[in-house]
Amino acid sequence: MSSLRERSGAAAGLLNRLTSGTATIFALLVVVLVVITILNPTFARPASLMAFLRAAAPLVVLAIGQYLVIVSGEFDLSVGALVGAQVVFAAKMIDGDPSRTWPVLAAMLVLGAVVGLVNGLITTLLKVPSFITTLGMLLVLFGAVRLWTGGAPTGALADNFRTWGRGGIDMPVLRQLPWALVIAVVIAIAVGLLMRAPWGRTLVATGDNDTAASFAGVRVWRVRTVAFVLSGVLATVAAILIGGFAGVTAQVGDGLEFVAITAVVLGGVVLGGGRGSMIAAIAGALAYQAIERLFTQLALPSTARPTLQGIIIIAAVAWAAREGSRGPGAANTPAPDASADPAPA
Repeated sequence: MSSLRERSGAAAGLLNRLTSGTATIFALLVVVLVVITILNPTFARPASLMAFLRAAAPLVVLAIGQYLVIVSGEFDLSVGALVGAQVVFAAKMIDGDPSRTWPVLAAMLVLGAVVGLVNGLITTLLKVPSFITTLGMLLVLFGAVRLWTGGAPTGALADNFRTWGRGGIDMPVLRQLPWALVIAVVIAIAVGLLMRAPWGRTLVATGDNDTAASFAGVRVWRVRTVAFVLSGVLATVAAILIGGFAGVTAQVGDGLEFVAITAVVLGGVVLGGGRGSMIAAIAGALAYQAIERLFTQLALPSTARPTLQGIIIIAAVAWAAREGSRGPGAANTPAPDASADPAPA
């Protein structure tokens, strides 16, 4: 009888893992990629896969930044407008002059950090809900860019700026390893290590229960503000990659905040904070990009895509709510005990 109970328990555990948010998003990613390959066998070629990953890299970077904010229990709706503002700013300031690229890149990173800092301080110290704070920042950035450019972006990005988004390392078989992919992998590793450090455990504990984290000695305002700053910096990196890959248009960055949130939620990250895996959020970004590629493969009209995106968001949130209703034991990344693990921050 005990052996039977053990087998039943093992089977139930396996089923739970297979139906968890993390396993589901990887399964979805594989299924979509297989369908694309069936429809277009050339997609499986190394060069085509590298092109897909190059296009997905900016969304992966955005999703990592959004993950940090969401897992802390907040939102950042300003990242799309920040991407657009940064690309327009870079084009106008560089204006095709390669000697200006590095100073402008440094200025962009500082601007991204400042935007994140303002979002974080208003949210944490002034107690304005992050949804309202970042929505306001979205409108500020959107309006400032339109006012500055008159609604028509001017200038041009130099080739040494664009190489980060469309260039790469030439090599056999793969043909070219995109710089965008290299940058996304480096960021993923760095943030993964950060999430394993005391600050990362504190961030998750803050999202799970900020009151308990505060009683444990955590400076909640500081932890969340750092998450917003990192989100702003990573949105800037995404802007550099997008600008290099797609160039400058009036619509660059439009709607990316919702795409990033969709990717994170697809990865099973709980919107209320406290639970979620960064790796699953990355898989969510790749799955979203693969779904977009599938839509293109099926020649779906662009007018139908917002509707499908909305359906994906609703379905992903409903699935995350279902997982959350199972209790902490079924969650992808159980929140640590705020009274024990978090180090004062």
